[in-house]
Amino acid sequence: MVAEHPILALVGPTGTGKTALSLALAERLGAEIVNCDSRQVFRGLDIGSAKPTPAERARAPHHLFDVAAPDEAFDAARYAALARAALAAIAARGRPAIVVGGTGLYLKALRYGLLAAPRRDAGVRARLAADEAAAPGTLHARLARLDPASAARLHANDRLRLIRALEVLELTGTTLSAWRAGHGFARAAVPMRVVGLTLLRPALYARLDARCAAMLDAGLLDEVRALRAAGFGATRALASIGYRELGAHLDGRCALPAALAAMQQATRNLAKRQLTWFRADATVQWMDADRVTLDELLP
Repeated sequence: MVAEHPILALVGPTGTGKTALSLALAERLGAEIVNCDSRQVFRGLDIGSAKPTPAERARAPHHLFDVAAPDEAFDAARYAALARAALAAIAARGRPAIVVGGTGLYLKALRYGLLAAPRRDAGVRARLAADEAAAPGTLHARLARLDPASAARLHANDRLRLIRALEVLELTGTTLSAWRAGHGFARAAVPMRVVGLTLLRPALYARLDARCAAMLDAGLLDEVRALRAAGFGATRALASIGYRELGAHLDGRCALPAALAAMQQATRNLAKRQLTWFRADATVQWMDADRVTLDELLP
C-alpha cells in the first residue's frame, strides 16, 4: 500500500494517553483515526475498554470502533483486512491516518500480514494438551528435539504456543520456524512510522489504578450488567479485563472492592505485557508520554 501521507501509529501500554494525543494530532493535521485495540472493536464495551467517547469521536473521523457484536468472532486477520481497507479509503481522500492502540498482534498483522500456517485442529490440540497435563515440560522437550529454533524462542510454560508449534509440524510436516522463515516478516506491507508512548512504571501504575476506579464511578458495573442481560455474559469479549472481574462480583464470588483490586492488578499486568511486546520491536520510536509534543509527531 502506498499512501500519499505517511501513516503514524501511536502504540504502547494502556493508560499512556494515546487517545488524547491522537485527537490533538488529528485536529492539527486533519487526520483520520484507525483503532488498533482488540476490545474497542466490540459494540457495548465502552467504559471498560476506555473507548473514545462520542464527543471525542466527533472531533475527528474514527474507524474500526464498534464494528463487531460482543459474541462475534474477531481476530487479527479480520482486523488487518478492515484496517487496510480503512487506510486505503483515507489515502484516497488525501488525508493522513493515525493508527492508535495497544494490541501488538493487530498492528503486526496490519503491517506485515499473517503467517499462512494451517488452521487449528481441535483433536491434535486436545491430545497435545493432555500430554502436557500428564507430564509438564513434555511439549517443550518435544519441540526442542523437533524444532529447536521454535523451542529456543518459547518459554517452557507457554503452553498455547508450544501446542501451536507442534500442531503445525504434525499437520504439515514442516516446522513452524521454517514457516516463519518463509514468510519473512521483513518488509512492511503497510509502511508507517511507529511511535511508542511510555511512562515510568510507578507513575503508569498509579494512573492505571486511578483509571480503573474512575471507570467504576463512570458506570462500568451497569455496563457489565447490561451486556450480561443482553445475553453476552459468556462471550470472549466479556472475559476481558474489567468485565471479567466485575462479572465475578455480580455472580457473588467477590465483594466490589476485591473486584476493583483484581481489575487494577490485571490492568497493570496488561500494561507490562504490552510494553514487553512493543519493546521487542526495533522499529518503535519511544517517547515520554508526559513530555511528547505534537511537533515531534509531525511528518
